[in-house]
Amino acid sequence: MHKVVVIGSGFAGLSAACHLAKDGAHVTVLEKNSQPGGRARSFSEDGFTFDMGPSWYWMPDVFEMFFNQFGTTPDAYYNLIRLDPSYRVIWEDETLDIPASYNELKDIFERIEPGAGKKLDLFIEEAEYKYNAAMKGLVYQPGLSVTEYMNKDVFKSFFRIDLLKSIHKHARRYFTHPKLLQLVEFPILFLGALPKNTPALYTLMNYADMKLGTWYPMGGMVQIANAMYELAKNLGVQFVFNEDVTNLVIQDSEVHAVNTRNNTYDSDAVIAACDYAHAEQLLPALYRNYTDAYWKSRNMAPSCLIYYIGLNKKLKNIQHHNLLFDAPFDAHAEELYTTQRWPKNPLMYVCCPSQTDSSVAPEGGENLFVLIPIATGLKDTEAIRQQYYELVMARLEKRFEEPIAEAVIYRRSYATSDFIKDYNAYGGNAYGLANTLAQTALLKPSIKNKKLRNLFYAGQLTVPGPGVPPAIISGQIVAQQAGELLKLKNSVSYDVSIP
Repeated sequence: MHKVVVIGSGFAGLSAACHLAKDGAHVTVLEKNSQPGGRARSFSEDGFTFDMGPSWYWMPDVFEMFFNQFGTTPDAYYNLIRLDPSYRVIWEDETLDIPASYNELKDIFERIEPGAGKKLDLFIEEAEYKYNAAMKGLVYQPGLSVTEYMNKDVFKSFFRIDLLKSIHKHARRYFTHPKLLQLVEFPILFLGALPKNTPALYTLMNYADMKLGTWYPMGGMVQIANAMYELAKNLGVQFVFNEDVTNLVIQDSEVHAVNTRNNTYDSDAVIAACDYAHAEQLLPALYRNYTDAYWKSRNMAPSCLIYYIGLNKKLKNIQHHNLLFDAPFDAHAEELYTTQRWPKNPLMYVCCPSQTDSSVAPEGGENLFVLIPIATGLKDTEAIRQQYYELVMARLEKRFEEPIAEAVIYRRSYATSDFIKDYNAYGGNAYGLANTLAQTALLKPSIKNKKLRNLFYAGQLTVPGPGVPPAIISGQIVAQQAGELLKLKNSVSYDVSIP
C-alpha cells in the first residue's frame, strides 16, 4: 500500500485525503493546528461558537457531488437549510432583502430599473450557461496543458463564456442603475480584482447566488469540515494534529519523507494542501516551482479584518447575511487592489448566524461575525484593530438602529498577522489569488511540482481557485494526479518483478 502524506487539513486537504484513501492509499494528514478545517475551523467562548472563516454556503451541487462519490450525502452529516432572504443589502438610503424566490428578485430589479426584470432573465441565462460550461470543461481540469481544453465542448463554448470580456463591461450590457450593478458585481469584491479586470466568465457566481441559492448547515460552516473529517477517518485516513512540517526529504527527484518538529513520515507521494508559497519554502530553492519574485508579482485576492462579537441581547433589524454597501464601492476597491492601503470608509459584511441557529449563541444572545475586506500584505496592529472596531460599532449602531456596543460581552479580532501565524498565508492572504484572466486555469500556479515527480499542490492558490467549493474540487483534481502516479509506480514495480 502506497503512503501518501497530505500537508494541511483544510477543504482541499480533506478532499484529497478522502479520494486517495478510497483508491487504496495509506493517507496521513499532518495539520499544524489542533483541529481540522483550515480556515473553516471554529472556536467556542462564553457560550458562543464562531465559524472562523467561510460563512457563505453557495454551489450546493458541488458538496452533493463530493459526498455522492463516497456513497453518501451531506444530509447524512449535517442539516442544510436554504436561507430566505438569502441576504440583506444596506445602502445609505435603502435596505433591501434579497429573496430566495427568483421571481420575487425579478420584481425587485424591475422596480429599481424598468425593464431590468426581463434583462435579468437574459443575464442569468448567460450566467447559467457559463456555470455549466465551466463545470464541465474548465473547473475540474488540472490546468497542466492547453490540450485539456482542446475538446468539442470547450471550443463550442469558448466565446460565449466571455473569458476575454470583463464583468464590468458585461454587466453594463444589461443594467445601468448603480444598485443593480453592485448586486451583480459584489461577489467580485471577494474574487480579488476590480470588475474591469475580472473575466465575465465569473458571472457564473451570479447564477450560483440567484438561482442555486444561499444555504446554511445548522451548527455552522465547521460542520462541513467535521463531516469531511469523519468521512476521511472512516476511509482509514490518519490525522496528526499540532504537527508543523519543517522540510521535505528529497532523493532521486522525489520526496521520500516529510519532516515535522516531532517526527518523520515516509512518503510515496506528497500533497501540499497548505499555503502554496509556504510549501515552496519547505524545499531547497533548486526544487521550487516559483521564485520569490514570482509570488511578489501575483495579484492577490483581499485579506480581511474580522471581528468575532458576542452580544447579551437579540438584535431587531438584522438578517443572517448582511452587506453594508453604505460606503463608496469604487473608493474601497481602489484601496483594496490599487493603492493597497487601509480603507478610510470600507464596505462591510456582517454575519449573524444566531438569527438562524440558536446553538451558536447563549439564549437571548447574538453571534456576530464582522468582516472588512483589506488589501493583502498590510501590517496590522492592536491600535489599528481598535480604531476599526470603533468604526464598526458606530456603523452597526447606525445601520441596525439600536445600541450595540454596550451589549458586547465577548470580542476577538483576526487579521493578516493571524493568517500568517495560523496558516502560513502568503502576505496574510485570506482568499488566495485574484481571478484575473492572467491567473485563470493553466495560468495559475501548477498543481504539480515541475522537478519532483511525486509532489503536488492543492488549495486556493492553484486550480481551480479561491472559495470552499473550488477547494473541494482542487483536492479531487490533485488526488487524481497523484493516483495516476501511484498506479504508474505499481506497474513499474510489477514489471521489474517479472523474470
